[in-house]
Amino acid sequence: MKRVITHNQTKEPIPFVMLSKLLMMRKEMAPSWLELLLVTQFFSTCTNHLRSSRNECNLFCIDCEEQLVAFCYYCKSRHHSTHRVIQIRRSSYHDVVRASEVEDILDISNVQTYVINGAKVVFLNERPQVRGCGASVGKALSSSSP
Repeated sequence: MKRVITHNQTKEPIPFVMLSKLLMMRKEMAPSWLELLLVTQFFSTCTNHLRSSRNECNLFCIDCEEQLVAFCYYCKSRHHSTHRVIQIRRSSYHDVVRASEVEDILDISNVQTYVINGAKVVFLNERPQVRGCGASVGKALSSSSP
């Protein structure tokens, strides 16, 4: 079942991390897996598959109610083969998920997406905005020098 999320007060995109807070403000229930996804730590080494090559815990099952459990490729094959699983990816040290993996289960039409390596992604937590950096600031500083 697809959850519908709207935000009529502002037309600005909503960071993915804010979805559960928005739902709570509107007195709607967030899917139980969403809050778990947002607090789960990813990219640790799977303790069950220490010697395997694909042992990075970057998968999350939205069908299981296990709390805070990220798992690897081999654990998926063994325990979650028939479940809906989301793969978490890294972009500049931040966790992201492909928009195509969550758009069928959440309405993310008002959520900011970014194109990274040709794929639309959504940051799990707010993307930090670097303030005061960039070419225009550098030019302004250099042009104001005597």
